[in-house]
Amino acid sequence: MDIKIYEEKMEKSLESLKNEYLTIRAGRANPHILDKIKVDYYGTPSSLQQVANVSVPEARMILIQPWESRLIKDIEKAILSSDIGINPNNDGKVIRLVFPELTEDRRKELVKEVKKKGESAKVAIRNIRRDANEAIKKANKASEISEDEQEQLEEKVQKATDKYITEIEKAIDVKSKEILTV
Repeated sequence: MDIKIYEEKMEKSLESLKNEYLTIRAGRANPHILDKIKVDYYGTPSSLQQVANVSVPEARMILIQPWESRLIKDIEKAILSSDIGINPNNDGKVIRLVFPELTEDRRKELVKEVKKKGESAKVAIRNIRRDANEAIKKANKASEISEDEQEQLEEKVQKATDKYITEIEKAIDVKSKEILTV
């Protein structure tokens, strides 16, 4: 019996958490907060990076330069309807997103959100462990593996669980420090 599929699921949970953390803004401009924004481009919802050049000229500003000037209004509309909480400014050629300094209260709220997402990821890892252990017990009952093999596999699953829980805790710490750094 192979437990690699369960380890891969754990890896995907960790990657998913890291991707979610990219969208949480920490007072600095991070172009990844725009990753989920779609713009209507000739009837096709397209990501912002596909219809414009996105750059970070300053620590607290994102510059969006559409390849076609007629897209400015559509891009603005998409940003306003998203939940990033920043109003776009445009001069007819480019759109600027200026990030305000985060207040101490807002930073604390964001850290709580980071921890909550981290806890959800830990729960997902533990659910994967439970599924793996159930599959191992079924294999033992069906006489596909011995008692010793069952113990070894359960031990491997536990080691993988511990490893990914530790990785999640590291990710929580890193993102929390990033948010709390003024």
